[in-house]
Amino acid sequence: MSKNSIESSVYKIVQDIIKSTAYEIIDVEYVKEGPFKYLKVYIDKPEGITVDDCSEISHSLSKKLDELDLISEQYFLEVSSPGLERPFKTESDYIKNINEKVEVKLYKPLDGKKVLTGILLEKQENNIVIDSEKQIITIEIKDISKINRTIEDF
Repeated sequence: MSKNSIESSVYKIVQDIIKSTAYEIIDVEYVKEGPFKYLKVYIDKPEGITVDDCSEISHSLSKKLDELDLISEQYFLEVSSPGLERPFKTESDYIKNINEKVEVKLYKPLDGKKVLTGILLEKQENNIVIDSEKQIITIEIKDISKINRTIEDF
């Protein structure tokens, strides 16, 4: 089974496991790190994720994966929080972070810069609008290589 097929199948399984809960699936990655394979599942919920939450989902998912025998090779299962500074992947990631400070990495420079930071003001269909150093900038989504919330130093 291909990497994409595994990730897609596991995503659907996790969706089924969490469908009547407050959990939200953020991402699934099946990656090789050194000699080992890892199935990484990132979950979240409005009040944040605890170790017990990760354990609960990990146990349910592990049981289901064993039943289905989806992955033939040896791997390690990791269920965790995506963290506060995780990349935005969904429309709701953008919406939840309106009025928050973000870091935007671009494929090509915009006014000589490939990395911009500012307050996310708006998410439009194909663009975002940020306030970067008192300058309002509209950026096309297709030009963004990565965008994430950034935590200010105290």
